[in-house]
Amino acid sequence: MALGTQSTGSPRAATLGPDLDRDGVAKAYGRWAPVYDLVFGPVFAQGRTLAAAAAERIGGRVLEVGVGTGLSLPAYRRAASIVGIDISAPMLEKARSRVARLALRNVERLAVMDAEHLDFGDASFDVVVAQYVVTAVPNPEVALDEFARVLRPGGEIVITTRIGAEGGLRRLVEHTLMPITSRLGWRTEFSWERYAAWAANAPVEIVERRALPPLGHFSLIRLRKREA
Repeated sequence: MALGTQSTGSPRAATLGPDLDRDGVAKAYGRWAPVYDLVFGPVFAQGRTLAAAAAERIGGRVLEVGVGTGLSLPAYRRAASIVGIDISAPMLEKARSRVARLALRNVERLAVMDAEHLDFGDASFDVVVAQYVVTAVPNPEVALDEFARVLRPGGEIVITTRIGAEGGLRRLVEHTLMPITSRLGWRTEFSWERYAAWAANAPVEIVERRALPPLGHFSLIRLRKREA
């Protein structure tokens, strides 16, 4: 099937065996919306800053997938054009209030949208930013396909993400916690190998992988889309 046109009913998605579902994730983040900034704002502050800085090095039109309450929006320079999407309407209401309060005129649009089914044409953006999102979608590789589809050749996908342990006690703990964290809206168990395997079969190259706090369990990943 063509890049970015896969659905949760595709053979690839079925093979992946999603352990999250779209409605469950939307409801989970709807519940998080009132306290999200307080709980996650300080924890992910450095990752948000670094992701925005990486996006600005490319410049142009930026798509932020999983924009949530818009915590990262003030970090982008005023000259950039930002489109933000999220699966949770309550989270986006917070983002809209932030945009209005801070007069962020570079924010072009905020919309409820599924990361696995982006309502944009091919090569619509210079940068796609996905902060702490990939482990929270039912079919991560399908979402990554969509990121690559809407990105122009030469542009970059900038991801901040939790990387699962490859072995040992932490891997056991992550596997044990999966039933709980799935209800909260994300996976604990998601290995680097899944990113590497996807990139090996996509029109992208990995240009950076950088450990992020806390404890180096998170990473910033940059992938550049190859020129046609």
